[in-house]
Amino acid sequence: MSTKDYLEKDYYAVLGVPKTASAEEIKKAYRKLARKYHPDANPGNKETEEKFKEVSEAYDVLSDVKRRKEYDEARTLFGSGVGGFAGAGGPRGAGGGFNFDLGDLFGGSGSSERIGDLFGGLFNRGGAGTRTTTARPRRGQDVESEVTLAFGEAVDGTTVSLRLTSSAACTACGGTGAKAGTTPRVCPTCEGTGAASRNLGNFAFSEPCRDCRGRGLVVDDPCPVCEGSGRGKSTRTIQARIPAGVGDGQRIRIKGKGAPGENGGPAGDLYVLVHVKPHPVFGRSGENLTVTVPVTFPEAALGAEIKVPTLRGMPVTLRIPEGTPNGRTFRVRGRGAPRKDGTKGDLLVTVQVTVPQTLDDKARAALEEFRNATEGQDLREELIKQARSE
Repeated sequence: MSTKDYLEKDYYAVLGVPKTASAEEIKKAYRKLARKYHPDANPGNKETEEKFKEVSEAYDVLSDVKRRKEYDEARTLFGSGVGGFAGAGGPRGAGGGFNFDLGDLFGGSGSSERIGDLFGGLFNRGGAGTRTTTARPRRGQDVESEVTLAFGEAVDGTTVSLRLTSSAACTACGGTGAKAGTTPRVCPTCEGTGAASRNLGNFAFSEPCRDCRGRGLVVDDPCPVCEGSGRGKSTRTIQARIPAGVGDGQRIRIKGKGAPGENGGPAGDLYVLVHVKPHPVFGRSGENLTVTVPVTFPEAALGAEIKVPTLRGMPVTLRIPEGTPNGRTFRVRGRGAPRKDGTKGDLLVTVQVTVPQTLDDKARAALEEFRNATEGQDLREELIKQARSE
């Protein structure tokens, strides 16, 4: 993230959440906005495309605990602008006042080193020894995509093809921004560094050069395709591996598959939001699969061995004891979704006692004989007594 991002961009406002928002609230807000502004939902709409980039950039910072902390600290320190430190040491020569160079603060050891690393070349010593910063490599933007998987694909893992659109070097000018046959020249203002220093008393504030917009080069005859920016849209198709056991709504990070970097910087990351279609037989409960199987009244009352379906495998035999009540759940070990350590979860089998819709004469006679044998056993008597006692 650049210094300008820390000082000027309000990522909380971009996502529409307060600064005290929890990680879950930030995630919920991001998903809502990402769906609204996703390029696939707004083909050809440049405004929503830029909005999607802003939302993704904000979430990339606020969803990372460390980066969010650094961002909050930066906003706290410079929330009123750099000029807010102009009088930090008091007037020169005033009684009891003192002068100091913030370069000392940002160049020292301990905690100040961490702050110095955070802002890089933001502050430099003022006066005759002022130095300018050189253009640094910039990491490419992160790219967001979505994929819908079948239930079995999510459990077993799969490889999917994703069509991505991101910023890349203009193919017409090779990223120079200059028209074919011409070359850009070094910016005379910043001498090719892409940065300019603004002296503010005892320290200097480094900012992107306004003449070349931080590129370090000036284009006199711009490329007609990218209009001198040197950047264009790149559409590509990649093969992305979705790990086994992924759940519905999970966000997968694929490192280095985002937009290409600038000035030799690394590529951004690809974030894939996974949607999983429901299965007609099985469900998910974390790392476990769930299934409901019907059993007859005699099987539940007398006990039985029943066949139970499994995902991607042969049925297994499950023994249910006599007197099994309706809704009881049994566990079949190792027949669930894969875990991160390579083992598998379990299959949770819930039995559902079914009542036959029709009876033949033999079945009816047998049930009537059973009813006569249990006559006098009122299962609701105790329930009625409890109801009356309250």
